[in-house]
Amino acid sequence: MPLRPSLPTDAPRPRVTLARGASPWLVPTVLTAAACTALTRRNGRWALAAVPASALSAGMLWFFRDPERELGAGRVISPADGVVQSIDAWPDGRTRVAIFMSPLNVHVNRAPLDGVVRSVEHVPGGYVPAFNKDSDRNERVVWHFDTELGDIEMVQIAGAVARRIVPYVTSGTKVGRGERVGLIRFGSRVDTYLPAGVEPGVEVGQKTTAGVTRLDRD
Repeated sequence: MPLRPSLPTDAPRPRVTLARGASPWLVPTVLTAAACTALTRRNGRWALAAVPASALSAGMLWFFRDPERELGAGRVISPADGVVQSIDAWPDGRTRVAIFMSPLNVHVNRAPLDGVVRSVEHVPGGYVPAFNKDSDRNERVVWHFDTELGDIEMVQIAGAVARRIVPYVTSGTKVGRGERVGLIRFGSRVDTYLPAGVEPGVEVGQKTTAGVTRLDRD
């Protein structure tokens, strides 16, 4: 297997920021960790609280990371980091590509194509694990994009832990392929419906990277 060429030592590293919508979870944990650490200087017993609080803060920072991406090729690109859970033919000729996102994945979702957001609909529902077949009835946000391929539907589905989906843009917004459109907090699923006549270019079990992995094929 050929080795990947190493980057020059002076090559710029990809910039990583924090996801929009992270503050309600991140701020309290960071403040708690900071307070416990400060109190440790007065009484060492506070270390029993400072250590797990600091670990939780570090975990939150990792979870809410939002790295810059160099966009991949292809007409339709993955809206989510994760693993292709299923590929299903739909009665209307479309193909649904379902991507499961574990808590270790980046949870910022991106537009699969250039287009205009036609609608963003919040649908109440349950919170069964996102890998469960019954998760189709979970809390979700249904997106429709007007694109060169016609209507593209994307569905953000909350999981057992994810209780909040945060859209970044509203109906009528023009978006570019790979542009950030929303966030799901803590483990979830994102479904993309490829139009009739568009063949999927991924396989079940394949890992995907939002904004990079191509979902369709020529």
